[in-house]
Amino acid sequence: MQVPSRLTIETVTPLFKNGLQSDIKTPLVVDLAQVETVDSAAVSLLLAWLREAQRSSVKLCFDHVPENLLSLARLYGVVDMLPLCGNDSAQS
Repeated sequence: MQVPSRLTIETVTPLFKNGLQSDIKTPLVVDLAQVETVDSAAVSLLLAWLREAQRSSVKLCFDHVPENLLSLARLYGVVDMLPLCGNDSAQS
């Protein structure tokens, strides 16, 4: 699953409404490689997707998380809650 280049208060509403759109029980990778612009709404969106995945028993991870998004997650104290895919170790 890829997301648009802007994850801001102006752009996340449809993503919140549509949810993860995963009816299957296979792991879901959210590719954030295209994301350039973020604000606090981006962090909220990732946490909402994480809660939705947990409720649905779907394994979820975030791939290619941009540093600006990780910085916001660190600021809000939630970076350790975000499951990162593979070798994406920018979390520390």
